[in-house]
Amino acid sequence: MVPVSTKISPLLEVVTPIPQEDRKRQADLKEVPAIVASALILLALATSILAWALTEVESPGEVTSGEDQTEPVVPDMEMAEPSKGVSEGVTERTYSGVLLASGHATSTEYVWSNVMLVWQRTVFHFQPEKNWMNDPNGPLYHKGWYHIFYQWNPEGAAWGNKISWGHAVDSKDLLHWYHLPWAMYPDQPYDLNGVWTGSATTLPDGKLAMLYTGETEDELVQDQCLADPVNPTDPLLVDWVKYSVNPVIYPPPGIGVKDFRDPTTACRSPAGNDTRLITIGSKLGKTGISLVYETTNFTTFKLLYGVLHAVPGTGMWECVDLYPVSTKSVIVITQENGLDTSVHGLGVKHVLKTSFDDDKHDYYALGTYDLQADTFVPDDPDLDVGIGLRLDYGKYYAARTFYNQNKQRRILWGWIGETDLEAVDPMKGWASLQAIPRSIVFDKKTGTNVLQRPEEEVESWSTRSKTFHDISFEPGSVVPIHVTGATQLDITASFEVDETLLETTSESHDAGYDCSNSGGAGTRGSLGPFGLLVVADEKLSELTPVYLYVAKGGEGKAKAHLCTYQTRSSMASGVEKDVYGSAVPVLDGENYSARILTDHSIVESFAQAGRTSVRSRDYPTKDIYGAARSFFFNNATEASVRASLKAWQTKSFIRPYPFIPDPKS
Repeated sequence: MVPVSTKISPLLEVVTPIPQEDRKRQADLKEVPAIVASALILLALATSILAWALTEVESPGEVTSGEDQTEPVVPDMEMAEPSKGVSEGVTERTYSGVLLASGHATSTEYVWSNVMLVWQRTVFHFQPEKNWMNDPNGPLYHKGWYHIFYQWNPEGAAWGNKISWGHAVDSKDLLHWYHLPWAMYPDQPYDLNGVWTGSATTLPDGKLAMLYTGETEDELVQDQCLADPVNPTDPLLVDWVKYSVNPVIYPPPGIGVKDFRDPTTACRSPAGNDTRLITIGSKLGKTGISLVYETTNFTTFKLLYGVLHAVPGTGMWECVDLYPVSTKSVIVITQENGLDTSVHGLGVKHVLKTSFDDDKHDYYALGTYDLQADTFVPDDPDLDVGIGLRLDYGKYYAARTFYNQNKQRRILWGWIGETDLEAVDPMKGWASLQAIPRSIVFDKKTGTNVLQRPEEEVESWSTRSKTFHDISFEPGSVVPIHVTGATQLDITASFEVDETLLETTSESHDAGYDCSNSGGAGTRGSLGPFGLLVVADEKLSELTPVYLYVAKGGEGKAKAHLCTYQTRSSMASGVEKDVYGSAVPVLDGENYSARILTDHSIVESFAQAGRTSVRSRDYPTKDIYGAARSFFFNNATEASVRASLKAWQTKSFIRPYPFIPDPKS
């Protein structure tokens, strides 16, 4: 493994495993109620699915004007939410103003109405029924069911010290989610300050091992813990039991007790004998690192010498993920297939992804995972973790993948936090959501990045569509897109521009063009910006441009950028209004393309089949319900643009069970 300047002593054996017969006896005590509960839940679920099949899901009643959207929200008491757990990897909100009993915040004059706040809740993104949510945890596919666990505060809509694991299941399409009772709660000395992020490993015999980070209440020590399903044959995995001799891994010498978290899914070791490897994020000074542990039973672990990988200046690494992607089309492995975590060899590269605690962004690098040396080597040092590529260039963090062995796909989840006033969350009763689940594959055309695409099931979410072919719009034009239900759309668009115009332009602002520092959609060039105005009102007083800007890059060649511009996304103050985005590779012979999903207060954008993606949280006050509109726009100075588009309207699917027996009550 890669040596580092500070030596980390191997931790040869962390705990003594509990006798197997004792462990089995503990599980047996809980199996009977769990089996009964699961049977009742399955019966309830079957009834609910049948009801869904017979009943059309309706969107909230449409509001066609802003006249009745000003009912003030007057809270019963003064609310000042506590600061988020920055040391635990939760983003500190920029706008954390105190909301007073008048309905006003100390840092803003804006008064939200109930109509506006109700509209902000999404309809096809995953959210708990109420309260705070952050990282996705231990996603898996088990006996015909998708499972997502997530960081959840059962006590309110702000981050707190009782972070638990929420749990939901879906049997169809990563959309028809049903909320189950919480899976784990901080109730043991080793996790009293929170049951934090972790990962699931499916073993060859069908059993599951769930590793997670706990934090002690007294000294705030981050340790790694094990939990098992009480009944692994239960497809819903309703009940979980924590290992009686937790924690299974303590912070090793040389590692800060608060800098040791988020174990990964285990992969098989070349040593054989059921040996598996996991990695855990940490840091040494300002150098982000990932430690590697070896285990044969998930109850005792050996720390291997050195680190999997280290990048100076990147700070604390959390939510590390290491997984293979296919690079060749052979008999079994194709580009469209995902790969099991333990696959390696010819035709395989590895993705090392980390979440940076210092800036709250997710970075990744492509490279080679050397199982013999337990090291990761990036293909290009200039594109190493934290130096080159990000998974997303907007509001997106703590991503976690899992392998769907049924469909042979690797699926990516990620957390999208709030960017408005923290004090508004208790008024809504919830905070944060999960991004659309995406399949992730190697980009064979460029060879330098991955492709992230909404899962193919997303196409089944739509109710109706409208298509527009070969629409031409001149420089400086805005063209309405006449579609209904503009608050929840799935749009694919293709654009053609005349790149020969770059030969006659010498625009100085194009040199080193960057979305974040460009001035947004108002900065005009010969070939851009052009794209769509989404979540907009009729008068364009509120709008979110999602656009491509074609700049004159090196050697006079075109260089495209995908950007999202939030400055006019909301009339409200106390809301972050940024310009997100990055460059996106466009190869010879390719048209410029984008896919945009709008779901009330979230806009997700993908360019060139997912080479670059951007997510933004928007909080409009006017363009809500039936008042929302969409437009083409071309703000280039010279180029005309020809566009084709298809827009699907989507429905709401996430529901609670009609009846949920809670074995914990």
